[in-house]
Amino acid sequence: MAAGGQPAPSAGAPRYVAIIADGNGRWARQQGLPVTVGHEVGADRVRERLRDAAEFGIEELTVFLFSTENWQRPPEEVNHLFEMFHERLHRELPELIEEGVRLRFIGRRRELPSHLVEGMEEAEGRTAALRRITLYVAFNYGGRAEIVDAARAFSGSSEEEFRRHLYAPEMHDPDLIIRTSGEMRISNFLLWQAAYAELVFRPELWPEFSREVFMAALEEYRERQRRFGRR
Repeated sequence: MAAGGQPAPSAGAPRYVAIIADGNGRWARQQGLPVTVGHEVGADRVRERLRDAAEFGIEELTVFLFSTENWQRPPEEVNHLFEMFHERLHRELPELIEEGVRLRFIGRRRELPSHLVEGMEEAEGRTAALRRITLYVAFNYGGRAEIVDAARAFSGSSEEEFRRHLYAPEMHDPDLIIRTSGEMRISNFLLWQAAYAELVFRPELWPEFSREVFMAALEEYRERQRRFGRR
């Protein structure tokens, strides 16, 4: 209860949302399809839900697409992911620009193929002035890796000074983190930024994450009461 015995205010609509897009491989196996098809369908869902997020008034959407742990997958799957990501980035960039999407990539780039890094940097440059919505793509990303990389450069004494060394220091802490596929963990995602995020876990695999499921997750968030340590 808030002061005066009144109920604490609801969380309202989230402005900053992050998604752990999990389950492409499991979905493909359930359909009797190659894992690569699951990743293609999953990429389609990212575009669709990005459009929904812009329509819903979300200002920043962060999507976890490839983790530092995903290098343990079969090399042919990793290589397909890289080539698919590069091809889609090149093909969809004009459309993203037309829709007012600012692109930012967070993660360790030095380990990625040079042509992929060049495409990422070009996309960031060409969309830098766009403001309808920012899409942060976590690619070759790990929360612990981000903290370690920031710590190497940090020489200050405050949290705000430390934040300046994160991969995207301008990114707001997410109001809401959504995890698909029924798993109930955040899997090394945004460990610094997630300190006060609300968590919503959905049973659907990522290729099944429809507009209606997205809306249901946002509605669950709206029913929460966020106190940030206050009574």
